[in-house]
Amino acid sequence: MMKSRLLGAAAWAALTVVGLPAAAQDCPRGDLDDRYCDADGDLIADIPTDPADQIDPDTLIFAYTPVEDPAVYETAWADFLSHLEEVTGKDVVFFPVQNNAAQIEAMRSGRLHIAGFNTGSNPLAVNCAGFRPFTIMAGEDGSFGYEMEILTHPYSGIETVEDIRGGQMAFTSETSNSGFKAPSAILASEFDMTAGTDFEPVFSGKHDNSILGVANKDYPAAAIANSVLARMIERDVVSEDQIVSIYKSQTFPTTGYGTAYNLTPELQQQIRDAFFSFEWEGTSLQEEFEKNGEAQFLEMTYEEFWSVIRTIDEANGVSYDCS
Repeated sequence: MMKSRLLGAAAWAALTVVGLPAAAQDCPRGDLDDRYCDADGDLIADIPTDPADQIDPDTLIFAYTPVEDPAVYETAWADFLSHLEEVTGKDVVFFPVQNNAAQIEAMRSGRLHIAGFNTGSNPLAVNCAGFRPFTIMAGEDGSFGYEMEILTHPYSGIETVEDIRGGQMAFTSETSNSGFKAPSAILASEFDMTAGTDFEPVFSGKHDNSILGVANKDYPAAAIANSVLARMIERDVVSEDQIVSIYKSQTFPTTGYGTAYNLTPELQQQIRDAFFSFEWEGTSLQEEFEKNGEAQFLEMTYEEFWSVIRTIDEANGVSYDCS
């Protein structure tokens, strides 16, 4: 068993970078970076066929998408990480990443082995970092996902989306689906409103910052993931009477979980087994995520589940260029 489940910044910086992606290869790859191959056409990086290009680290590094204060999720993931240790026979440590770009770069550089990337970051992680997602959280009935909502506060003078015109609106980061990509596409297509032309965009960095910003009247409006909002209301971080929702989108897939492409096939299978054999009842994971109605890990494919997100990216002119 490991001695510590939290990897600090100093330890992170001292990690030896191993298993970096190989140089450009002559193989089918679609939108993937030229260091990866996709011979089977499933849109994610293949596991290297040469065992010399595969890695089997003694310690596995796990990071959860930085939607809120990472300290909240260090505790929430504790029981699952213990289970992951038992199934893999490895030490596992939690690294509290501060932003989406840092999380993607960590996997791309070989410092991150298992991760939950948020909805909007998944395509970038897949194409630029060799991320192989295979599961999302779901309810007991198999339902999954969240909606993007545009929030305001009761004293903003904003009653409809059109009232944002000429004012200010907060986003989280440009890699976030619900925090930027989806609302940008929706505002343009449904309301003929473009950031920088019809309203002033500001970036809060994370969903909890945007929600707190609206609740505390720092932002007149913000686009957020309502799964984060539900957990914050449940924990009494904000109250329902501090916010007003003026728009709710279609349902999107939530955080996708998976592995770095170059872990050995045996280790990747063990990690999959750990996710699907985890018993939620009475665990720290259940305590946190049942606030959204989530109760299990559901198997999925990036090709199918992220189709709507790739369509939104295309509408926004998003490029998966990794340079």
